[in-house]
Amino acid sequence: MSIATDVLDPVVEALRHVLRDDQVLTAKTDRYNRARVPAPFPVHRWAERVPDLAVLPESTEEVAEVVRIANRFHVPIVPRDGGTGLTDGAVPLRGGIVVDVKRMNRIHEIDLDNRTCTVGTGISMLKLNEELARHGLIYPDDPASYPCSLVGGRIGTSGWSLIGSRYGHTRDLVLSFDHVLPTGEVMHVGDGVGGKVSKSSSGYQLKHLFMGHQGTLGIATRATLKLFPKPEAEFSPFFAFSDYDSAYACVGALARAGVATFAGAVLFDEWKVAYLRRDDEAYIPQPADVRALVCAVLYGYEDEVRAGGRRLMRIAREHGARYLGDEISEGDWAARHDRYATPLHGRTKAGQVVPMSWHCEDAAINYTNLPAVRREWHAIIADLRRRTDVFDDWGMFAYTSGSTGVDYLTEIDVGIWEQRLDDRAWEMWVKAKRDIAAVALKHGGSISACHGSCREGEVDLVPDELGRGFGVMLDIKRTLDPENIMNPGKYLLDRAYGEGGRP
Repeated sequence: MSIATDVLDPVVEALRHVLRDDQVLTAKTDRYNRARVPAPFPVHRWAERVPDLAVLPESTEEVAEVVRIANRFHVPIVPRDGGTGLTDGAVPLRGGIVVDVKRMNRIHEIDLDNRTCTVGTGISMLKLNEELARHGLIYPDDPASYPCSLVGGRIGTSGWSLIGSRYGHTRDLVLSFDHVLPTGEVMHVGDGVGGKVSKSSSGYQLKHLFMGHQGTLGIATRATLKLFPKPEAEFSPFFAFSDYDSAYACVGALARAGVATFAGAVLFDEWKVAYLRRDDEAYIPQPADVRALVCAVLYGYEDEVRAGGRRLMRIAREHGARYLGDEISEGDWAARHDRYATPLHGRTKAGQVVPMSWHCEDAAINYTNLPAVRREWHAIIADLRRRTDVFDDWGMFAYTSGSTGVDYLTEIDVGIWEQRLDDRAWEMWVKAKRDIAAVALKHGGSISACHGSCREGEVDLVPDELGRGFGVMLDIKRTLDPENIMNPGKYLLDRAYGEGGRP
C-alpha cells in the first residue's frame, strides 16, 4: 500500500458511490494480478508496483467519475488494458488506483456504408475481428500480442502492426476516440467533430498527442476505427539464406519493389535463427545451413496477390534466396502471434535450461543503418553474457514499418533469468538498455518504434532524442494534469512539477 489508510478509506467510500461493489477491488490477489507486465523486473522488488486498489468501470462516465475522485484526493491513477506493453506503461510506480478497462468491451456500432466500427476500448483485436468477419471486414491492427492486447492499450502506446506496411499502424487506423482527461473532463479526439472523418485541417491535430502517452495524459474509453475488406488471399513466403548480408539485401529489395499488396517483411538474423532452432517448439525445423531468413507477406484479392507473389519470388531468387516451401512458410507466419508468450525458459552458457522471461528492445532504424546497429547491439548483450548467466541473446528481428522500406522496427530479444535478477544484475541491465538506446540515436534512429521508451535506462535518453520537444511535453503535462495524478513517474514527466513530482 502506498496511500495512507486515512486517505484510502475515503477514496474507497467515494468510489462505492459511483461504482458497484464488484467494480471496486481491494483484495491482494486482484491488486497483484495488475501489478506488472511481461517485461522482467527483479522479483524481490515486485511489491514496489502493487496498486492500492483496482476498479472495473463499464462506461466513459464511470471512468470520468473515478478520475475526478482521484484528482480530488490527489491519488495516482494508472490505466490498464491488456497489460502486454513492455515498457511499464500499465505498471503503477506509486500505488494508487488501477483503472482496468476490460469490461468496456462492447461493439457499439458497425457502419457498413462508411466502413467504420465504434467499440469500447476494452475489446481485443481478435474478438473484434471474429465479429467483423461475418461482414467480410477486418480491422487490420496486428501486433504480436494480437489475441490479448486491447484497443485502448494500442491507443495508449501508439502501437505498431506486423502488417502496417499495407494498412498502417494504430495511429493510422484509429479515426477518433473519447478521452478522459486527468481532470475528469471528457473530450472527443480526432479529425473533425463527427468522429468518422479521416482528414481535417481545422485546428491543431490533437489525435497524435493523445496516442502513445503511456497513460500520462488520460484514458481512452471508446474508439472509432477504420475497416477494410477481409483479405481473400494471403501469401507469406519464407526465404532462406546462408548469410545475413544476402538476406539484408533481399529484404530491402522486397520492401522497395512497390507491390501494392505488400503488407510487410521480416528479417531474422543468425542469432534469432539459432535461438528458434534451439528453444522454440513452434519453429518448423529447417536445413542446418540456413543462417538468416526473410519472410514477406501479401494480403488482398486472389488475382492481385498471385501476381504480386510472382514478383517477390523473382526478386528473392535474384538475391540468392531459397524458398522454404508452402508448409514452412504458412506455418511460421501463422505462429507469429504465439511467440509473444511462448518464451518461458532460456539457457545458461553451459547449456542448462533455466526459467527465463523475455524482454525486447526495439528502435526505429533506417534501412542503411541496420547492419551497424545489429553489430553494436549484439556486442552489448555479449558483454552482459560474459559477466553473468542472467542474460541470454535471443537474436534480432527487423520489420518493415512502411510501404517504402525507409525504416524498420529493429528488435533484439533478450532472455532474462528474472529470479536471479538481483540489484547488481538489474543495474547491469539498466545500463545495457541505456547503451542500446544510445546506439539507436547515434545512427539517427528513434529509441522505440513500438513499445515506447519510459522504462528505466532508455528513458534517460528521451530528452536527448526530443530536444526542445521534451520541454513541450513537460509544458503539456503540467497544463493538462496539474495534480500529477495520471501515471506519475513515467517518461521523466515529474520534472514538470516540484520536488518528488509534487505539484
